[in-house]
Amino acid sequence: MSFNTFGHMFRVTTFGESHGVAIGCVVDGCPPMIPLTEADIQKDLDRRRPGQSRFTTQRQELDQVKILSGVMAHPETGVQVTTGTPIGLLIENTDQRSKDYSEIKDKFRPGHADFTYEAKYGLRDYRGGGRSSARETATRVAAGAIARKVLPDVKVRGALVQMGPHKIDRAKWDWDEIANNPFFCPDQDKAAFFETYLDGIRKSGSSIGAVLEIVAEGVPAGLGAPIYAKLDAELASAMMSINAVKGVEIGAGFGAAELTGEENADEMRTGNDGTRFLSNHAGGVLGGISTGQPVVVRFAVKPTSSILQPRLTVDRGGADTEIMTKGRHDPCVGIRAVPVGEAMMACVLADHFIRDRGQVGR
Repeated sequence: MSFNTFGHMFRVTTFGESHGVAIGCVVDGCPPMIPLTEADIQKDLDRRRPGQSRFTTQRQELDQVKILSGVMAHPETGVQVTTGTPIGLLIENTDQRSKDYSEIKDKFRPGHADFTYEAKYGLRDYRGGGRSSARETATRVAAGAIARKVLPDVKVRGALVQMGPHKIDRAKWDWDEIANNPFFCPDQDKAAFFETYLDGIRKSGSSIGAVLEIVAEGVPAGLGAPIYAKLDAELASAMMSINAVKGVEIGAGFGAAELTGEENADEMRTGNDGTRFLSNHAGGVLGGISTGQPVVVRFAVKPTSSILQPRLTVDRGGADTEIMTKGRHDPCVGIRAVPVGEAMMACVLADHFIRDRGQVGR
């Protein structure tokens, strides 16, 4: 299997399977002399970790990260810093239940990558999906924690803004509220509604989709390139690479189709702090290059495909059959995708920051 690496200068290669011994990644291109400890990475992994509420999979993984290479104690200060060499990270799997999948090993799960993996490789890892499992995203979150250290003046935050057809009230947006509920929801009232709503979905054995919004503040103007390295294009590619993501929009996104030219144009004025924009329909990117405004990305996550409701499918022999997926699954996989989206935003921005510094010397 090829193409397990993303990024150009800040490059991340992930490895491991959902039910294997461990998962991990190698981060290449991180500048030297950046303070980095396992605790710096662990705090982000803890936000994504499963089993923290009844609204996520009950698989109990501590997701304890180990730094294998790429850091050392500074000889003068004793502070652990990056060396500029590849940073190896390892996360052991400790709570696999492969037997949960033994009954369906010869059946293709609708909505999963079972059929396509078998069509391409001639076999698949039926134990939780192998490389196609969202378990792999823990390694991206670990890499994203390093990317944040490359961007000390940039704040990357994410939120769940819609579950099923139910959207938050943006007038009630409170970033601090995200830490107070299990949904990463910035609207206190809607978070309370989601609790009852998702309980019903969970108890029925079904699942539901969600829309997440990732915002990066403090991004300098000038990141990206006009043609084949557009910042928004690479952000869209990064978000689409996340499991279960089926749509991405930047700024106003598809809503821009409903606006007039007058409404959509982000007008500019000059003030004491230089040029400022009066709106941000562009989502912080114009012509593939960052404007200095917040970079805003939203992505849609489909409902979890593993549900307790019987579904029609076929088996490896081509016979029609039914399937019901057992095991421990998220009723709304979009919830835990918030830290993953933040990590992918951070990795793309770090990559473009290093590339920009190499080209124009900033």
